[in-house]
Amino acid sequence: MSERAGFALRGRNPDVLTCIANLSNDEVFTPPEFANRMLDTLAEAWAADHGGANLWTDKTVKFLDPCTKSGVFLREITRRLTQGLAGEIPDLNERVSHILIKQVFGIGITHLTSLLARRSVYCSKHANGEHSISNGFASDDGNIWFERLEHTWAETKCRHCGAPRTIFDREEGLETHAYAFIHTNDIKTRLTELFGDNMQFDVIIGNPPYQMKGGGGGSNDSSIYHLFVEQAMRLDPRYLSMVIPSRWLAGGRGMGEFRKTMLTDRHISHLVDYTKMSTAFPGVDFEGGVGYFLWSREYQGDAQYTLFQGEECHPTITRDLGAHDIFIRDHRALGILERVQALTEPTMDTVVGADTPFGLATNFSAYKDKPFRGSVALYLTVRGRRVVAYAARSDIKKNAHLIDSWKVFLPEAYGERGAIPALVLGPSIVAPPASVCTQTYLVAGPLASEKEANSLQIYTKTRFFRFLVSLRKITQHALRSTYSWVPQQSWDCNWTDEMLYEKYGITKDEIAFIDSMIRPMGEGDE
Repeated sequence: MSERAGFALRGRNPDVLTCIANLSNDEVFTPPEFANRMLDTLAEAWAADHGGANLWTDKTVKFLDPCTKSGVFLREITRRLTQGLAGEIPDLNERVSHILIKQVFGIGITHLTSLLARRSVYCSKHANGEHSISNGFASDDGNIWFERLEHTWAETKCRHCGAPRTIFDREEGLETHAYAFIHTNDIKTRLTELFGDNMQFDVIIGNPPYQMKGGGGGSNDSSIYHLFVEQAMRLDPRYLSMVIPSRWLAGGRGMGEFRKTMLTDRHISHLVDYTKMSTAFPGVDFEGGVGYFLWSREYQGDAQYTLFQGEECHPTITRDLGAHDIFIRDHRALGILERVQALTEPTMDTVVGADTPFGLATNFSAYKDKPFRGSVALYLTVRGRRVVAYAARSDIKKNAHLIDSWKVFLPEAYGERGAIPALVLGPSIVAPPASVCTQTYLVAGPLASEKEANSLQIYTKTRFFRFLVSLRKITQHALRSTYSWVPQQSWDCNWTDEMLYEKYGITKDEIAFIDSMIRPMGEGDE
């Protein structure tokens, strides 16, 4: 067994876990380098809290990955403990068995990933098999548990995760994606059932699934990563570290309470934030980026914040995460925002309306190419192109008072995958009376005249406007709340950045910063 243990735990090149394809953009395998960065952060915090002690020399610490996929966290923890405990448990076979049986635990998210994780950690998909590097397990699973679970249906959705019944009420043999860690009302009892008594975990660490397909209704997905974080906190670990999409910092449907709790409880000691997903997870890309946090039960205070803006790593600084209702990723923006807010002007979120302003979804199709009796102009996108069609006035179920006014249509979504400098918003549209739009746009209005509408539209093109929007726009979506830090202006002139910078006392250095973050909007931008 010594030879097998030595082979399993020594460095190999290439690492097989760098060579496997991701399950999807929502169930992403963690690169070993990224996992080790998280473990370094954990070890540094442990040392700071324990008089310089080395976490990896403590044979009593229990680790749990509640959303195991490739097994990379458990494997790297095992590797570190194997080196750190060499002095206390000299026999390699005994040391490895102690670590795997007493210290390292995981819950697979699918049958496939549970097999992959066991092979990564035990060198065998059978924990008690002849090729396993531990001979102390009585079951195939070892300490990496997985069983296919069913969702708990409350009519059309799962009451634990929001999964739609039409998609996930599946026949035997198909994955249900009913993740064991979050499909229970009593997580402590559930872990006792899985692993036995006395399962007080010191460290919970992992990279949970991010979304549930169709959970938001229709074609929309719903976030579920926060459910793993909240469930982990119920276990009262000493430390909790998870990889989650950075959109929680400023957006996300239903993330308000989660964000407030996370930003204001002051237990987060470290936050590492990547504006581009691909910087942290090569080959994976979605809007808003990704990051990880370290939550400490005993810690109270400001957080050490590290920002990777694109490929550039900014110096780590101390930040009060809860200073605003959302988190501003680049601290250089704070002074500008404070100067703007000092004038206490009304803000654009009182001018911009809510999502789906006229009750017409993006896929609304009851329109015609030419005007007809009782029709109004309809602004929409068809196969990615902006078009103007015509819909029956009787089809408009919301905001009828806006139909016959001047207004400005603002694109509800515009994605750039973390590009810097950014456009932030697509071009807006001055819309005359007798016009409406689909969910593709939000409406700013009503406005008294074409002159006012033109003035507002020109304002939206300024770098100043789009910079303030960018502070709250972390994904492709820009809903009404995204505009709550943008001050209203008088709609009687054509606003320029120079006029706005003078009005708000923006310094030359701050102007240079805005210019570095926001690119000018040209006529060809879509």
